[in-house]
Amino acid sequence: MADTDKKNSATGIRWNLQDLYLGIDDPAIEKDLGCCKTACEAFEKQYRGQIKSGVATPALLKQALVELEKILETLSKLGSYVGLLTAVDNLNSDYRKLEDRIDQLGVEIQNRLTFFDLEWLELDETAAEKFASDPGLAQYSHYLRSSRRYKPYTLSEPEELILNQKSLSARTAWVNLFDEFLASLKYEFEYNDEKKTLTQPALLSLVYDADRNKRRAAQECLYAELSRHELILTNIFNNLAQDHGLNDQIRKYGSPMASSHLANEVSPQVVDRMMEVVEANYSIAHRYYKLKSRLLGLERMATYDQYAPVAVKMPPCEYNDGKKTVLAAFRKFHRTMEDIATRFFDDDWIDAEVRPGKRGGAFSAGTVPSVHPYILLNWTEKLRDVSTMAHELGHGIHQYLSREQTYLNFHHPLTVAETASVFAEFLTFDYVMETETDPEVRLGLICSKVEDAFATVFRQNVLTRFEWSAHTARREAKLSAEQICRFWWEANHALYGESVEMLPQYKWGWSYIPHFIHTPFYCYAYVFGELLVLSLYKMYKEEGAAFVPRYLQLLKSGCSESPEVLLKKVGADISDSGFWQKGLDMLSTLVDQAEAAADQLGESQTKK
Repeated sequence: MADTDKKNSATGIRWNLQDLYLGIDDPAIEKDLGCCKTACEAFEKQYRGQIKSGVATPALLKQALVELEKILETLSKLGSYVGLLTAVDNLNSDYRKLEDRIDQLGVEIQNRLTFFDLEWLELDETAAEKFASDPGLAQYSHYLRSSRRYKPYTLSEPEELILNQKSLSARTAWVNLFDEFLASLKYEFEYNDEKKTLTQPALLSLVYDADRNKRRAAQECLYAELSRHELILTNIFNNLAQDHGLNDQIRKYGSPMASSHLANEVSPQVVDRMMEVVEANYSIAHRYYKLKSRLLGLERMATYDQYAPVAVKMPPCEYNDGKKTVLAAFRKFHRTMEDIATRFFDDDWIDAEVRPGKRGGAFSAGTVPSVHPYILLNWTEKLRDVSTMAHELGHGIHQYLSREQTYLNFHHPLTVAETASVFAEFLTFDYVMETETDPEVRLGLICSKVEDAFATVFRQNVLTRFEWSAHTARREAKLSAEQICRFWWEANHALYGESVEMLPQYKWGWSYIPHFIHTPFYCYAYVFGELLVLSLYKMYKEEGAAFVPRYLQLLKSGCSESPEVLLKKVGADISDSGFWQKGLDMLSTLVDQAEAAADQLGESQTKK
């Protein structure tokens, strides 16, 4: 909307980062940079050799962990601040300089602290368990036990230091190049003899336009521009995939996904089982694509029709109206959710204005336990923006409640990271459906919900299969653009089959997805989270208020225990294929509702 003459209702909605720092020239930044370095040097001097010597006591280990958390939280606060600055002004050279300083400090600190993790891993199992089970270390027991899962993949200290140091000119440099390059692109969109220069978020928003020709033109414009930069985008992907593979080889990880499984504290068997169940249910998607083709009056949909509105009179939504809707939905579930979400609005923890140089999409940044999360949105006046707002506020509430934990137990793994966000979406969806009576709008809302769920379950499964193919092949040789495009095409065709036509240009769909660059194999966590929530939400509908305390306690727990243990306390068994099928059955029920709503709309139009 910022690319047009029409004023956006979110204009001026910018976050206030002063709870982190007062500005880029805040003396506290230099003070914290210096304190991080000084504290790290003192930590190394005091504790190097203490753990592996065998003379350390539980009290000494606890003291070390408390000091370690202070160092890591200060460094994370600095990184969070500059990350939020660059997210809304990616081309600002002063922000980039500060980011580079913090990145370098991070590597230096990681190098100095590496000894501590290595000494902990050098302990034999009996000695390590004695520490982990000590009552004085109870709040760190899971951290101490779970960190030892890295023992088979950890190198000697000199080797670890080399890997840390090289990341600045390897992975970090390529990631920064990708971010800066994508942010610098402009898209010359021409339609009906009118030319506009659009940002990527503005262009992507056109896939929701009611005009099919405009949707097609927008998708063609996107991929035409991306394909022009084949050399840069292909090299970035190749080098990051190679770096990932080399690190796996050095650490002796057995597969490209092994490090992600370890970080997520989930077994490869659980993930494989989940993905297989998803693929066995692609027929749910085919059933919906058939329905949507009928609703759009098409013999067969195309990729640019996936998010086309099936209801032509879906109302726009201003920012404040979206805010009221989400808060009302949260209030109905529990006052705690409404109260926390209200603070995001009242205290300027949200940046919603669309503007050039700002990162597209949306996210919630947890920052550190001593501060609070911040949310980035790109409000485009669409009704679906309400769902995005609810999603990110769900993240924010999760992160806010996790502040009850200390730093080492604060950041929940990716496998449960989407739990609160998707749950918040369903709360908002149900609230809106209860108050909406127009058959056409109801159909539009249900279809939008189905499509969001498909994007999270089926599409993210496809993205993971693409990554697997590309990373596996990259271990053998450098990939050409043609090969990468073919892997993308094949993974998508497995889902779409003959139900959805893929434009030839669609083969470039992989080239702008940040998850492939920032966090390889992140995407299966979305599948995990969506199916998990579909099951949890069904439990909530069945149990009502009795479910709420268990759910809120899950959000407060951070990563104080493994995902499997935390989820069992709520009643979820992730090792059971039937658990994943239950989530897909819920998805099938949503498609049933879409078919019923389409029939109802048809009947109401016939009566008219």
